[in-house]
Amino acid sequence: MEVSSGAAAVIDAPRELQVAKIAVPTLTARQVLVRLEGCGVCASNIPVWEGKPWFSYPLEPGAPGHEGWGRIEKIGTDVAEFQVGERVAIISNHGYAEFDVADADHVVRLPPAFGEDEPFPGEPLGCAVNIFRRSDIGKDDTVAIVGVGFLGALLTQLASAAGARVIAITRRTFALDVARQFGAAHTIAMDDHATIVERVKDITGGAMCDVVIEATGKQWPLDLSGELTRVRGRLVVAGYHQDGPRQVNMQLWNWRGLDVVNAHERDPQVYVEGMRLAADAVASGLLTPRPLYTHTFPLSALGDALNMTSERPSGFMKALIQL
Repeated sequence: MEVSSGAAAVIDAPRELQVAKIAVPTLTARQVLVRLEGCGVCASNIPVWEGKPWFSYPLEPGAPGHEGWGRIEKIGTDVAEFQVGERVAIISNHGYAEFDVADADHVVRLPPAFGEDEPFPGEPLGCAVNIFRRSDIGKDDTVAIVGVGFLGALLTQLASAAGARVIAITRRTFALDVARQFGAAHTIAMDDHATIVERVKDITGGAMCDVVIEATGKQWPLDLSGELTRVRGRLVVAGYHQDGPRQVNMQLWNWRGLDVVNAHERDPQVYVEGMRLAADAVASGLLTPRPLYTHTFPLSALGDALNMTSERPSGFMKALIQL
């Protein structure tokens, strides 16, 4: 029997939400309806949860969840490449809900090798793969990862698997342990700017790093990342700098002749390709994100999940909403 309604979280105001019954979204000819199994909680959701002045409320039901996966419930009349019942990850913006729709070309089929209970927040996993591809990391490169959250841990694993020597720099002792488990050759606490620079000089014999990936979205780590990049090295901006303008040390960037890569993507098809590659990487064991899914919440506790994502207590890496 066709389902006509489902639950969705609605953020009515900063730090206020309700779970409401809403009509199941209708499909266009080239869309699929997905009964979601879960949705990852992204740090980019924190500003809208906290109530920055450029947002307006209430948000649409299910927004701003964009890391959903589940099973196809229904397909549009012009969709031939997918079937009802297939497990998929999707690019969408209403993933804090039992049902969501996505354009057929924004859908990635999950490999048969996945278990029935394998979580797959496709968007951030695809993002990690795309950042790694943009970073152009080679065997024997020295790579600094500045900020080891979910994204930084995945990049540590990918860079280490490529044969790079990874220096992981982050503020939480727990995250330093994770970085070592994911292949980092060296770890440095992100507490004192000058001390970090000197440690990297010692590790690299004064040459500094071939590639530095900034994965925090904050001003000081961006400043630090520039100083850690060698002459003619590559500085990759992977952090989401959404809370205001940034300043850069252009004198340093000019003098060292840095290649600066803004590794954010906005083309949905680039996202989709990254998600496909990430699914293959998880299936093959190249990526092992499951230990990073440290906290799971029901939809009714989305507010708690967002608060924890903001506070990032010891032991926290990634929250998932289970539907």
